[in-house]
Amino acid sequence: MPAATPDHPGSVRAVTAELYWFALSHPAQASRNALQLKGIEFESVNVMPGMQRVHLRLAGFRDGTVPAIKLDGRRVQGSIAIARALEQVTPDPPLFPREEKLRGRVEAAEAWGERELQPVPRRIIRWGIVNDMGLRRWLATESGLPAPALAARTGGPAARYYARAVGANEAAVRRDLEQLPALLDRADEVLADGTLDVDRPNAATLQVLASVRALDGFADLADEVRDRPSAAAARELFPAFSADLPAFIPDGWR
Repeated sequence: MPAATPDHPGSVRAVTAELYWFALSHPAQASRNALQLKGIEFESVNVMPGMQRVHLRLAGFRDGTVPAIKLDGRRVQGSIAIARALEQVTPDPPLFPREEKLRGRVEAAEAWGERELQPVPRRIIRWGIVNDMGLRRWLATESGLPAPALAARTGGPAARYYARAVGANEAAVRRDLEQLPALLDRADEVLADGTLDVDRPNAATLQVLASVRALDGFADLADEVRDRPSAAAARELFPAFSADLPAFIPDGWR
C-alpha cells in the first residue's frame, strides 16, 4: 500500500516488505495478519523450522527468530516491534486506537500476550519435539522436509538446541499447563471487555489470539481450549496454522 511521506502528507510512496516466517510460528502469523490488514503487499520468505537461526543470520538479522521483516530496507524482528514499524509507515487502518485510554489497554494486553502467553505453545511443542519421535516426524512432514522419518531421527541435536533456547524443560512445561486455565481466563476477559476487537483487529487482538489459535491446535489441550470464547474468536481471525498436533503430552500432566 502507498504511504504518505513525512514532508508531503498528501503524496504517496510504495512500501516494500519481505516477511521471514513459517506457518507454525504463531507470532509470525500475527505479523502476517498485520501486513494484510494494513494492505501492504509483501513477499513471503519461508524459513525452515529448525533452520531459522542460520537462515536469518545469513539474511542479515541480528537474532535467529521469526517473525522478521525487511520493511523499506530496514530489518525488524519480533511481533511487537513489527506492529509498531507497520504503524509508522502505514498509519491506517490503525493497529493502535487513537483514544488514549483504550490505546493503553491495548498496549498492556499486547505486552502481556507477548510476555506471558506467547511463550507457552512454543515451550510445549519444543519440549515435545525433543521427547516424542512421533511429534518430530509430524513436524518434518508438516514442514515439507524430504524423507521426514529420516529427518526426525537425525533432528535431535537441533531439537534440543531450540528447546534449551526457550527453557523448554519438564518443569517449565508442567508449570505452563498448570497456569494455562488462568491465562485463557485473561484472554477471555480482554476479549469480553472490548480490548480485543475481532471486527477491527488491533495489535493486541493479533498478539493474543494468534497464541490462543496455536494452543487450539494441540489435540492434548482440546478440552481446555476449544470451547473458550477467545478460541472461537481466534478461529475466526486466523486459519489453521497446520493440521492439529498429535497427542504427545503425558496423561498425568494435564
